[in-house]
Amino acid sequence: MLKTKKVRYLSAAAGMAAVIAGVAIAPLASASPSTSSDASDPRQRTEVFELVGKQTASEELDLGEEGISLGDQRVIHEDLYRDGEKVGDHSVICTYTRVSPAALQCLGTFALPEGQFAAQALLHLPAPSSVDVGITGGSGDYRNAQGFVRTVPAGETERHFTVHLKR
Repeated sequence: MLKTKKVRYLSAAAGMAAVIAGVAIAPLASASPSTSSDASDPRQRTEVFELVGKQTASEELDLGEEGISLGDQRVIHEDLYRDGEKVGDHSVICTYTRVSPAALQCLGTFALPEGQFAAQALLHLPAPSSVDVGITGGSGDYRNAQGFVRTVPAGETERHFTVHLKR
């Protein structure tokens, strides 16, 4: 029974982790940006675009006591698609920071043609129907990245993302 509960909680965590992972894989030059001005910096713009994440690998790591325990992890990889074409990929690691009620710290890193991009979130389970994940920065063209990604699960291994990116 502990294993069943662990799988259910980690499956929910995978969905939330996918949020982080799908953040900005589509090359922004090909994104259809929605531009708005920022009062503090008129040169900064917000780009909004949609992505679909499809999980290609995941692993649950039971690192402590048998069953869900502090420090257990979920490692996830997804390919990201825009308009049916693969535009990138990402990796995410979620670690249990609390067991009851469950909380996970999830960190995602993305290798993009323009540089690297990161996001993170503290997720509480059971997860709501959508989650906003903070964009924490990056390198290359994404070195000043800010914003958030709204993620909505679309089945066990697919997620829909709306990226709100400022740079």
